[in-house]
Amino acid sequence: AIIVVENLEQACAISNTLAPEHLELAVETPESLLPLIAHAGAIFLGRYTPEAIGDYVAGPSHVLPTFGTARYGSALTVDDFTKQVHVVELTREGFDRAAPVVAELADTEGFAAHAESVRLRQRALEGGAAS
Repeated sequence: AIIVVENLEQACAISNTLAPEHLELAVETPESLLPLIAHAGAIFLGRYTPEAIGDYVAGPSHVLPTFGTARYGSALTVDDFTKQVHVVELTREGFDRAAPVVAELADTEGFAAHAESVRLRQRALEGGAAS
């Protein structure tokens, strides 16, 4: 398909909507457009950098998000094969501030046990049973 645009900013906006697997910026100053591109699997800058260069010799991942999934996905990297663990800790004051909100959100989502777990801990803390 050919899409005719008024300017490069409009082209970038359309590109972000399409979230292409490959995006070639074959313009005079491609670097100036990078801040306008939010969604692309891989971006190829300038007229000397065709997609095939990236696919075969330039080094980035050749496993790219397709069918517009670059809106929320990225190219395959080593990070896809590593494990991360999230650690969460609140102070007593933080718990006291968060607990009512958490209970309300859990109730709204239909997670009664989540809401009750927070309320039970609140009651225990108020009674001095836990620290």
